[in-house]
Amino acid sequence: MLEIAGLRAGYGTVEILRGVDLAVEAGEIVALLGSNGAGKSTLNNTVCGLYRPFGGTIRFDGRGIAGTSSMGIVEAGLIQVPEGRRVFPNLSVQDNLELGSYRRGKRARRRNLDRVVAIFPRLGERLKQSAGTLSGGEQQMLAIGRGLMSEPRLLILDEPSLGLSPILVEEMFGLIRRLHGDGLSILLVEQNVVQSLAIAHRAYVLENGRIVLSGRAADLALHPDLRRSYLGY
Repeated sequence: MLEIAGLRAGYGTVEILRGVDLAVEAGEIVALLGSNGAGKSTLNNTVCGLYRPFGGTIRFDGRGIAGTSSMGIVEAGLIQVPEGRRVFPNLSVQDNLELGSYRRGKRARRRNLDRVVAIFPRLGERLKQSAGTLSGGEQQMLAIGRGLMSEPRLLILDEPSLGLSPILVEEMFGLIRRLHGDGLSILLVEQNVVQSLAIAHRAYVLENGRIVLSGRAADLALHPDLRRSYLGY
C-alpha cells in the first residue's frame, strides 16, 4: 500500500532522512520506532506532502505521490494524525470532527460522525464542548476521530501515546488493535517500543535519518541491539 525507497528529505538545505526504505502492506500494522530527533516526523510530513523530498520515491497504492500536494494525498486516503494532537481549541468537538471530512468523506459525514462517537463515547458526551477544554487523553481521541472522519485507507499515527498516563496508554494501544481489526492499515510512529512491537506485524527502527533495523515485530523484540538501545538491557 505504501512504498518508500531511497527517501532523502529535510528542511532547507539540511538533510534529515538519508535514504530511507519502508513499506506498509494492506491490512498491516507497521511500527516505525526511534528516539526524538531520529527523523520520524520528518518522514511522516514528507510522505503526507507537507515537505518536498530531496530524492527517492514514495508510492501509495501503486501511484507515485512524491511532490503531490498534501490535499491530493488526503483525497487519496493517506491520512496522518499528527504528533501533539493539534486540535482547534476554540472550536467545538463536533466542529473539529467535521473538519476531518473537509477534503474526503464529506458525503458520509453523518454516518462517520456516528461511528466515531461509537468508538469514543466520551467525545459523544462533549460534542458541544470547546476542544481546548478537553483532557490530554480526550484531545488524542479527538485527533484520531478527526482522522477517521476522512475515511482513511492508511492511517499514520504519530506518537499517539505521547504524554498520556499509563492507563490511557493501554487504552490507546487497545484502540489501535480495534481499528486494525476493523480492517484499517496503520503506520504507527512511536517511542513506546514494547507496546508498539506487541501489536505490530513488522517494524523499522530509525536512527539519525537511516533505518538501522527492520523485520518482524516479534523478532525485533528479541534483537539484542534494540533491547540494549531502547530497553536498557
